Amino acid sequence: MTALGRNSRPALLAPFQVRNFRCQFPADMLTSWGIEMEVLILGWYILTETGSVLLLTLYSSLQYSGTLIAPLFGMAGDRFGHRNVLCAMRLCYAMLASMLMLLAFTGGMRPLYVMLIAGVNGVVRPSDLAMRQALVADTMPNDQLMAAMGVARTTADSARIFGSLAGASLVASLGIGPAYVAVTLCYGGGLFMTSLISSGKPGAPASTRGSLAFLKEVWEGVTYVRHRPLEMAGIWVAFLVNLLAFPVTSGLLPYVAKEVYHTDQTGLGTLVASFALGACVGSLTIGSIGRLLRPARMMLICAALWFALILIFVQVPSPGIGRITLVVAGFSQSMSMVPLATMLLKSAGPKFRGRVMGVRMLAIYGLPIGLLVAGVLIPWIGFRATASFYCLLGLALMALIGVRWRAAIWPLEAIGNQR
Repeated sequence: MTALGRNSRPALLAPFQVRNFRCQFPADMLTSWGIEMEVLILGWYILTETGSVLLLTLYSSLQYSGTLIAPLFGMAGDRFGHRNVLCAMRLCYAMLASMLMLLAFTGGMRPLYVMLIAGVNGVVRPSDLAMRQALVADTMPNDQLMAAMGVARTTADSARIFGSLAGASLVASLGIGPAYVAVTLCYGGGLFMTSLISSGKPGAPASTRGSLAFLKEVWEGVTYVRHRPLEMAGIWVAFLVNLLAFPVTSGLLPYVAKEVYHTDQTGLGTLVASFALGACVGSLTIGSIGRLLRPARMMLICAALWFALILIFVQVPSPGIGRITLVVAGFSQSMSMVPLATMLLKSAGPKFRGRVMGVRMLAIYGLPIGLLVAGVLIPWIGFRATASFYCLLGLALMALIGVRWRAAIWPLEAIGNQR
């Protein structure tokens, strides 16, 4: 295919000229649908069965219990192939969903069992996004990577829109058992489509399968990040948004729906879908104009805007205005997180790609910490005070990152701002 032919196609459609991407896109879409349906179904189940916001935040935190071993998954992806690791992970999702489906149909579902299975799932799930992104980077040339990452991100964003609404509707109308049939089928379909991706890793050197000890190679990735200002800035931004922003727009939305807006599962589904709609529009925007963006600048500016919009969201009493604010917040989230991932993948190159993304996934550990702290603070000082504190702290720390790593983030000629 000629360069002219590639460039003449719309940026949103260009990635689909690659066979692996055509297989990966529906695989990621189905997996994301399963994840979003499952998170909403079980989050509502825990809150209604126990009535405890602390247990809700504990359940949400357990989904990230494997964050500390994310670099091991990154190293496994570099060594054994990102497609192979994804297949193993998605087989695990399908098996665990099948167990919950059986418990639901037999009347044996209990909050304790849900917590235990969520903990097992959480060992694997935090690394799914990193493996997806590394697999996209294996497939796409650098000049198309930003657009491809934006298009690929729509699988998760659209799943939060439709998967959350579908999950809420299925539970409300049919119950947890039939809803979990749909979740299990989504995971099974995602596994099948992932298996169709070519196992070859274009652009990944054979040296990633060298003789270095496994853990030594993981530490090599950590050391690589520690000595590079651009990567350090990106990792800190990722950690802080997981610590202070994502708890409000993910794990705590069931609490907002039930205790602040006094609505049901369908109302919760619309809140989740509102944030995801904005994120999906942001991903599509990046897919269309990604080559024009300055990744490092966008990462920092839009992260700060995201905190500001959440601060507005937690002050408004009306669900309608809250949903509109969540749409714009979701847009800002995509305009920050997709450039961040693209910047890290480009900078790392094929040799360290899996390891750097594994280290980036360590930043997700901020999310369970933020959720658990919120679970303690909300009964003490209230939801609005807790969320406002999170947002103000986040804005201050974004400014600090901008000052600390200004040379790596802000100049147009900086590596992180190369198009």
